[in-house]
Amino acid sequence: MAFVSIYTVGRLIHPYDHPVSREFYEMGYKVMRQATLSGHLIEEFSSDGVTLPVEVEGKGYPVLTLTVWKNLQSLYRFTYAGKHSQALRNRNKWMEPEDGKHSSYVVWWTEKVKDVSWKEASNRYDYYIEHKATAYAFDLKQAFDEDGKPCILK
Repeated sequence: MAFVSIYTVGRLIHPYDHPVSREFYEMGYKVMRQATLSGHLIEEFSSDGVTLPVEVEGKGYPVLTLTVWKNLQSLYRFTYAGKHSQALRNRNKWMEPEDGKHSSYVVWWTEKVKDVSWKEASNRYDYYIEHKATAYAFDLKQAFDEDGKPCILK
């Protein structure tokens, strides 16, 4: 049975200690609590000491996440429901706008949670930016199942 990983990248508009950024982190805590309680989140990796890919240019303050989920459908449902959906609606208040050249995330399949790392996440992200969605690295709009076949998420 394969698991699905997601790596997100972005930049806060304001410094980390700014009231608006603190609001982002408060919402982030609620989002991750809901993710944990869902029973579908397998692993959340600490971003302490991890740097933002140089390709993601901007003036803001880097924010990275790396998580592993039981399956693609549970990740998709979580992303577009509950607290995370609320956070997405407020994204423009907290985060720099996307430049159209880079994605704010990448998704991929993994057989073992222990094989997931920040280095792999960065490599998958770079691959996705260069090649767009493939079975190796994709987004939720152009997803692939664990057998590498395109799939539609609902």
